[in-house]
Amino acid sequence: MIKRTTTAALIAAALLTLTACEGTDTSSGNSSKPSQGSNDKADTSNDTTKAETVSLPDMTGKGLQSAQDQAQEAGFYSLTSHDALGRGRMQAFDRNWKVCSQAPQAGEHSTDTKVDFATVKLEEDCPAKDEGAAPEEAGGTMPDFKGKAIKVARQGLDASTSITVNDASGQDRMVLMESNWKVCSQEPAAGAKLDGQPVTLTAVKFEESC
Repeated sequence: MIKRTTTAALIAAALLTLTACEGTDTSSGNSSKPSQGSNDKADTSNDTTKAETVSLPDMTGKGLQSAQDQAQEAGFYSLTSHDALGRGRMQAFDRNWKVCSQAPQAGEHSTDTKVDFATVKLEEDCPAKDEGAAPEEAGGTMPDFKGKAIKVARQGLDASTSITVNDASGQDRMVLMESNWKVCSQEPAAGAKLDGQPVTLTAVKFEESC
């Protein structure tokens, strides 16, 4: 009788232990669900952030790097820049360039506004008119590329266009850095219908006369 009672007591104790463990698992599973829901709500609230309207400073005359830093401090992060001389040069080292003008101009703007700086190198003078806001695209007619950089002309033509560039000085030099060469003449002429025919350009370096 003593042995049977002991065995029954052990079985009863084991059943109580299993029941307690199951209860613990159930409660811990329920407690994890609210935390997931709260995280989802937090992520959704971050997506509803709206752009503010703040004052964009006038960065004309500043170094490009300083202008970009000042624009970001004011809350503008969509920034770009271009060569104001129309030569299509990249601003690889911002500290070597200065701001001639900006679009939009200084004033109240939404912080999601794109700010574009027209720039020249530090040793260069700003042009009277911004010549490089965007290259003119050919479309169905030939643009007027005279005075523009060969690089800008190439960007304005369809990528499939066959382009020949000749040295207008008669020295038969190789045009290696296209942003340093300007167009003297072009064939087809400006305004002519452009439908896949080859394009021929003559050019000299920017410091030279055609």
